[in-house]
Amino acid sequence: MASINKEYNSLFTPWKIGNCEIKNRFVMTSMGGTNLLGWMENNHFDKAGAEFIMEVAKNNCGLVLPGCQPIYNPMFGQWLHKNDKMYEDLKKWMPEFHKTGAKLFVQLTAGFGRSFTISKMMEMLYTNKVLRFLSKPVMDLDKITASASASPNRWSDKVPSREMSKKEIQEFIDSFALSAKKLKDAGVDGVEIHAVHEGYLLDQFTLKYVNKRTDEYGGSLENRYRFAAEIVKAIKKECGNDFPVSLRYSVVSKTKDFRKGALPGEEYTEVGRDMAESELAVKYLQEAGYDMLNCDNGTYDAWYWAHPPIYMPENCNLDDVAHIKKYCDIPVVCAGRLDPKVAAKAIEEGRIDGAGFARQFLADNTWISKLMNNQEDDIRPCILCHNGCFNMCHYKGVPNDQELSDSLHLARCAVNAETMQTNKHYIKKTDNPKDVIIIGGGIGGMETARVLKLRGHNPIIYEASDKLGGTFIPASAESYKGKLRDLLKWYIKKMNDLNIEVHLNTKIESLSEFDGKDVVVATGSKPRKLNIPGFDKTIEACEYLNGKQVGENVVVVGGGLTGCEVAYELALQGKNVSIVEMQDDLIKQTGICLANSSYLREWFELHKVPVYLQTSLKEVKDDEIICTQNGKDISIKCDSVISSVGYLANPAFESSSKVKLVGDCKAVGNLRSVIWRAYEVAMRI
Repeated sequence: MASINKEYNSLFTPWKIGNCEIKNRFVMTSMGGTNLLGWMENNHFDKAGAEFIMEVAKNNCGLVLPGCQPIYNPMFGQWLHKNDKMYEDLKKWMPEFHKTGAKLFVQLTAGFGRSFTISKMMEMLYTNKVLRFLSKPVMDLDKITASASASPNRWSDKVPSREMSKKEIQEFIDSFALSAKKLKDAGVDGVEIHAVHEGYLLDQFTLKYVNKRTDEYGGSLENRYRFAAEIVKAIKKECGNDFPVSLRYSVVSKTKDFRKGALPGEEYTEVGRDMAESELAVKYLQEAGYDMLNCDNGTYDAWYWAHPPIYMPENCNLDDVAHIKKYCDIPVVCAGRLDPKVAAKAIEEGRIDGAGFARQFLADNTWISKLMNNQEDDIRPCILCHNGCFNMCHYKGVPNDQELSDSLHLARCAVNAETMQTNKHYIKKTDNPKDVIIIGGGIGGMETARVLKLRGHNPIIYEASDKLGGTFIPASAESYKGKLRDLLKWYIKKMNDLNIEVHLNTKIESLSEFDGKDVVVATGSKPRKLNIPGFDKTIEACEYLNGKQVGENVVVVGGGLTGCEVAYELALQGKNVSIVEMQDDLIKQTGICLANSSYLREWFELHKVPVYLQTSLKEVKDDEIICTQNGKDISIKCDSVISSVGYLANPAFESSSKVKLVGDCKAVGNLRSVIWRAYEVAMRI
């Protein structure tokens, strides 16, 4: 094994949480879906979750936290402490886990309250009295969404939250204690309480803009944090003081109001927990009995702090977490788009105690081992897209617009088709090695080639341009998209490492020379064009991203994700940019996580970027565009017009029994649909 890069040395030092020694400072923080006891289903020992957790532990993570376990299961209304069989199964598994040298804390959640993600189906169940009654045994929305006080749901105006009763609060406290005791008896090293963090239920009790109670659970700081304090006291009483209890904790709420976050650097009035309150709260929580604070920032109303998209600065929570460490005497972990080198330096300087990472484990669960072996360029990077792991989507007029399959199967990964899906995505060696022709060297073509080669086939890529990457080259071109460029480098490195034959500057005009061979077509898409006067004067989004110059005053036509990201880049450069969109909201498309889309919407609002919604392009002139809005023509002056009105599948050849299409040439999607489809096609050859 190569020696560890000295810049990471402090990450590989031991530390303690209470009396529990952790071998290094890496913490895999909880992600819904990586659960050991089931997620949004009947509670059971979850073999898929256990497989993932075990691989993370085998690959040198010090402290592993599986996905959060609801004390009261939203599906079927089960109490977590009442299923003895799953704890017995867990107990049998724990010795194998402990052979890795890692420690396991199971995260227990009081639930979601007003943050519970409401879908259209749930709105229908709630608003129809008969359906609400009939669905109650499966999904009791009135109970699931109950909060500290009556308040609006984050996702829907149709399913408001009512105030929890004191009897209900006590039921939760009792179940926390009983569940923790069963986990301790099963050999688990500790528990983490979820959460005075991210605006989940326990946090809603602490936040003044949500909690309007007048009893002992509302008003003063002591009262608002009482629920969280009583939980740890009950656990310590049941399990003893030596059983570690961590708390998932958001230092500052970064929230302006219901459904309104505060962006980095923005001046605003905090309606949730500000730093002054946090300094007092951490002392109170430590005195209550918590042994560690696992920290970030934000609420569901300011979701981009807890789930930072690519637009958020790296290490966005570090300074606040380091500050709060000065006010308590228990270990503090920081999470949120952490750079490992920056985290190592912060640990070395005593600013934090542990480094929390989450989505990077989904992209590559061996990444810590690769870091140890000086193989950083072999780490498949997380690109912070949320397309696979957390694509809960929201825009004007809909609650959570997410496929049911995605709702029930979180913690998958857009860039790694195998994550939490090894039952259907796995490398199966071929008994019949073949030459396989791949036409197109974008991500779809390279992923197909990678999987084929690992299976034992001989893929051969033909790419018409002079480099690999296809449309992912412009897609990763914006200044803030370093992680996407890292992914492109990773793919090109894999082509070299696997000795995959690549022919650049080679356009295939006919398949006749490949008769009898399997062919994969990965030729991508072509831009949609509008049939309006002057449209040929526009600059297509990819042309701009590939380097075509624009003027100082730019209109972006199309307010989907691509158009908004282009507009964001132009604004960062200091251009005067406007966005024209036919729909009634920006980024009105399924699969784009609210953490990502809300950042862009709120950024444009803060920086006063003109956004013309429900506006259609009518004509492009030399120094202006004419649009139709509310039945009237309007003029927008500009030097340049960038078109981002969508793409059309563009297969170079038709599919057949021997010809398979992958990526956008089959159907325009996102990186997840490209990579997963490519993997599946490669498995079928």
